[in-house]
Amino acid sequence: MGGKGMKKKYKIVIADDEMIICMDLKEILEEAGHEVIGMAADGVEALKLVKEKKPDVAILDIQMPEIDGLQVAKLIAHDHIAPVVLLTAFGEEETIEKAKKSDVFGYVVKPAEERTLLPAIEIAVSQFQTKNEIVNKVKNMERELAARKVIERAKGLLMINYGLTEEIAYKKMQQISMKRGKPIEIIAEKIVKEILLKQNNT
Repeated sequence: MGGKGMKKKYKIVIADDEMIICMDLKEILEEAGHEVIGMAADGVEALKLVKEKKPDVAILDIQMPEIDGLQVAKLIAHDHIAPVVLLTAFGEEETIEKAKKSDVFGYVVKPAEERTLLPAIEIAVSQFQTKNEIVNKVKNMERELAARKVIERAKGLLMINYGLTEEIAYKKMQQISMKRGKPIEIIAEKIVKEILLKQNNT
């Protein structure tokens, strides 16, 4: 089996106010083995399709009625739905600069051809996945840090209010966590709330 057969196949939404361009893109993509799951003629319809269909990638023309491609790309990026590849007319340097500064993962100069479009899609999907992995790692680190903070606070309150050693305070939380089948940070949060409430009422 050759390398060509190993290429990933993506579900794609296309948006361009010229239907003939949409059809040309659809033909290129389907010949490459991708699936076009929606086509839109304006920005509003494009955004709706992307939110409903959750494609692997969205190909948007910059110049579209209702909302332009750059604005749609920003809205899609805000919800982390899919990477966007923009279609731009040759010589739109100012627009290309704006695209670079926005959350766009690639752009292709019209008329789109297989040799430029397909690599742009591959790069966009790859960069989008890498960005999401980084975002998820940061979120996990933030969650872990928050969990550690609340556990440390609960330990401190148990030590001060009940005269426990640090080790016994932590073991007590572990035991409650195992008994109730809940993460230790959830138990720690409850302990902090209960002790602070008790202190406020005395």
